Amino acid sequence: MSSNPVAVTVASLMPRAKEELTELVAFKSVADFDQFPREESEAAARWIADALTAEGFQDVALLDTPDGTQSVYGCLPGPEGAKTVLLYAHYDVQPPLDEAGWTTPPFELTERGGRWYGRGAADCKGGVIMHLLALRALKANGGVPVNVKIIVEGSEEQGTGGLERYAEEHPDLLTADTVVIGDAGNFRAGLPTVTTTLRGMTLVRVRVDTLEGNLHSGQFGGAAPDALAALVRVLDSLRAEDGSTTVDGLTGDSAWQGIQYEEDQFRKDAKVLDGVELIGSGTVADRIWACPAVTVLGIDCPPVVGATPSVQASARALVSLRVPPGVDAAKATELLRAHMESHTPWGARVTTEQIGQGQAFRADPTSPAYQAMADAMAVAYPGQEMQYAGQGGSIPLCNTLSALYPKAEILLIGLSEPEAQIHAVDESVSPDELERLSVAEALFLRNYAGGAA
Repeated sequence: MSSNPVAVTVASLMPRAKEELTELVAFKSVADFDQFPREESEAAARWIADALTAEGFQDVALLDTPDGTQSVYGCLPGPEGAKTVLLYAHYDVQPPLDEAGWTTPPFELTERGGRWYGRGAADCKGGVIMHLLALRALKANGGVPVNVKIIVEGSEEQGTGGLERYAEEHPDLLTADTVVIGDAGNFRAGLPTVTTTLRGMTLVRVRVDTLEGNLHSGQFGGAAPDALAALVRVLDSLRAEDGSTTVDGLTGDSAWQGIQYEEDQFRKDAKVLDGVELIGSGTVADRIWACPAVTVLGIDCPPVVGATPSVQASARALVSLRVPPGVDAAKATELLRAHMESHTPWGARVTTEQIGQGQAFRADPTSPAYQAMADAMAVAYPGQEMQYAGQGGSIPLCNTLSALYPKAEILLIGLSEPEAQIHAVDESVSPDELERLSVAEALFLRNYAGGAA
């Protein structure tokens, strides 16, 4: 790290950052209260509220959003007439999946091989710590030169839209000149990157029913319609032979014009097994940033252990569809539901239900805020030029904020580079990335206010 005073201060704060991230990761704040206690999420929200209060934030509040979760808000006044910057992160996390598959416990921050492991370490509790580090560094070096608002969401991973609806109902709350979303990541560790596009998404639950109840497969199998087999046919219809997504009425021929993702590097990042082919067509960047992508997230069916010789009467699945900028997520939802309903075989009864939805997002990288961030990144990452990349994931709040505040500039940075393995077992964060991005954010706030780096 450079001898820049802000960088020196951030470096001195890293032990504290590790302690705080350890405390925050310990909360099992999965916003699915059928699986994890609501108290864990509420405790995480209170931890963040206390941290903001300790940093001098005003009007700190736990916002009860319409989906039954809490988001944390606070405001830190800057100099008279200063610009306003909204900082975003989320404290809810994905379930740990197979806890036995983790090398160390998912809710215990553990250092190993120069990285800090734990669920949410990168996505996105680390983003909360990044914001705190940046502000502390500025306070220690002349003060925060802008008005800062911070919003930390409690249900981003669930896609239930609580904060989006709350923002729409309280349109003055999050007004800002610029928004920094701390929930993206560098294209690779050490390469400063701003994400300029996000795919939108929809979640649809599909259920197939064929019989009044399960039947003995020896007595009835062969003629009795199997709901699980019918569901498999439905799900298979969502992909072409090469694995490309095929939803009737939805085109998938867009091309990505920015930084490219080499196939060998993608195979390494995705940990694709030797001999297994990638799916789809076009460049890797086309496939993950510019085209629709369907994923079957789960299927309700009997597990292998304890299965009985039965023809299944009912089966259901949860299907995710990611859509690129330019495709309306609501229209994509209609097309996905219509496709699954029309491709259900044997006259089986089929029902579809939308569970969640978020629009795609495209930023304007020519705005002044992007230049301020590029200059900041050049200091935080000496010798590296800031890159522009897409992201296959979705952050529905981006479009809500863009619609509410069309003049606001929106930048996406964060800690979720490929090695972080967000949403997977052994999620981790690079402390070097946390340190450098905290410096970059602090210097961005100074640059954006008109001061020198």
